[in-house]
Amino acid sequence: MSRRSLNETTGSSNPATKFLEWKSNDKCFAYYDREAKEQVKVQLPIKVQFLEHFHNVKGWNDASSSGIYSNEVKFISKEPLKVKAFKGGDIAEGLYSEIRGQIRDAGGKYYRSVYAVNDTGEIINLQFKGAVVSAYSDFMNENEGKCESSFIEINSFDKKKKGATEYTVPTFEIGKAFTAKQNELANDKYKDIVSYFENYKAKTEIVLDGESLELDEDSASHLDF
Repeated sequence: MSRRSLNETTGSSNPATKFLEWKSNDKCFAYYDREAKEQVKVQLPIKVQFLEHFHNVKGWNDASSSGIYSNEVKFISKEPLKVKAFKGGDIAEGLYSEIRGQIRDAGGKYYRSVYAVNDTGEIINLQFKGAVVSAYSDFMNENEGKCESSFIEINSFDKKKKGATEYTVPTFEIGKAFTAKQNELANDKYKDIVSYFENYKAKTEIVLDGESLELDEDSASHLDF
């Protein structure tokens, strides 16, 4: 959880310009380009400035042949999730611990939603699931205090195996400390995150942004890796 102390402003549009997911077979990240209508690969290495992270649900609902989505929450044990299918309507609503069975049965999966600034100064969103969540959580447990003043670097990946299934997981490292200018940029971008989520939480309906509008069966992989 970020501990920056900033004044809140007003905003309504998700500030992230790209929504990246780890592609285990390709050993890289990828995002959906809405204009080109295709997945764009983002090869390693990458480095980002951490802003904030949240919890959400995504997936694929066979019954409605459509993607699953939810609101994003900061405290998953205290804030309710509203989980829906694009064409199938409501799936479940409540604390994740209470509705996880319904989410799983519908085809949804838990995601860690991480907002960061990339090397071009854009806000991006990294969507982690399965084993990538575990790797990220372990990293943050050891380094979260450093992430507000130093880059997070992803330079390589680990090969894993579960049963007969082989998969890859990105490795997270602490990079160089921010310069004064880079720290100012991160604080400015964090204001955009605060602004968006204060407005977002005030709405009664889930606001959809970015690649979530283009979720299909392929992008909502059934693998947990």
